[in-house]
Amino acid sequence: MSDEDKELEQLKKKRLEEMQKNISSKKKQEELSSVQKSIPTSRQLLLKILGYRGFEVLQNAESQYPKETKIVVEKLGELISSGEINEKMDGGQLLALFRSVGINVRMETKINVEQEGKFVSLSDKLKSKSSSDNT
Repeated sequence: MSDEDKELEQLKKKRLEEMQKNISSKKKQEELSSVQKSIPTSRQLLLKILGYRGFEVLQNAESQYPKETKIVVEKLGELISSGEINEKMDGGQLLALFRSVGINVRMETKINVEQEGKFVSLSDKLKSKSSSDNT
């Protein structure tokens, strides 16, 4: 073999090794990302156990106190993953938890009353009552 052929073979061998190294590193990255995807986040764990109106309370807390809520959600996620919390948590319980740690989450309150067989808001009923009184 000539010197050029030997050089060409060495270059081919070197290039092949680089390609194999790149392929193996890509496989490692894919395996790592699939493992990370399979581990649910604290928020996902919390969402699984939230009951009646729990999601509504969580959304209000996240919009009003994003930093503080993130910390509470992380701690709740740890408790859920460790098995210390394994029952459903409704909105009232979550709201009480937030308030007990000093996060006063404001919730929209609606009071509905029955009027002529239909449920209407209290403010609408008072408006209609005052308008009928004025006429």
